[in-house]
Amino acid sequence: MDGVRVRDMTEADIDAVAAVRVRGWQAAYRGLVPQAHLDGLSVEKDAERRREFFSRGVGDVVNLVVENAFGEVVGWACFGPYRDRDLPSGDAELYAIYVRPDLIGTGVGHALLTESVSRTTERGFPRLRLWVLKDNAHARHFYERAGFTPDGGQEDYEVDGVPVPEVRYARALAPMTV
Repeated sequence: MDGVRVRDMTEADIDAVAAVRVRGWQAAYRGLVPQAHLDGLSVEKDAERRREFFSRGVGDVVNLVVENAFGEVVGWACFGPYRDRDLPSGDAELYAIYVRPDLIGTGVGHALLTESVSRTTERGFPRLRLWVLKDNAHARHFYERAGFTPDGGQEDYEVDGVPVPEVRYARALAPMTV
C-alpha cells in the first residue's frame, strides 16, 4: 500500500487503535470464537482500557501504528518481552497485530510486521514468538510467508467459557552487525 507510514503509537491514537482492534477481532475471529463475545466488544471499553495502560506507562512494550496517506490510523501492532513462563526468558513476543478489515491484503499488516521484526532485532532479541488461533488459516499463512514456523507450543485461550486452541509460532532474528 503506497503512502503508509509506521510510527510509534501516541495517546492521541487510542480511539483509532481501539476501533482497529475491535473491528479486527470481529472480522478475523468470526466463526472461531463465540459470536456473542464478538458482538459484545466495545470500541469505547477497549479505548478506556488502552488509556489506563498508557497512564501507567508502557515499560518494555512497544505499540506501533500505521497511518495511511490521509493520516488515518489503519493498523496497530504491539510487542515486547515474551510473557509466558514455559520457555526461558530472552525472546520477544508479538502480542497483537490488527489491520482495518477493509485493508487486509494491502500491505498494512506486512508493514507492521516488518517494523516489529526490525525493532525486536535491533533490541537484540534472538527470536520473535507469537500466538495465533489454530483455525485462523489466513493469519497462519500470513505469518508463515514472513518466516514464522510453529514451534510446538499449544494452549487453549478461553473466550466466554469456550476453549479456543492456539498455536505458537517463532522466527529466529538475525543478530545486528556493526
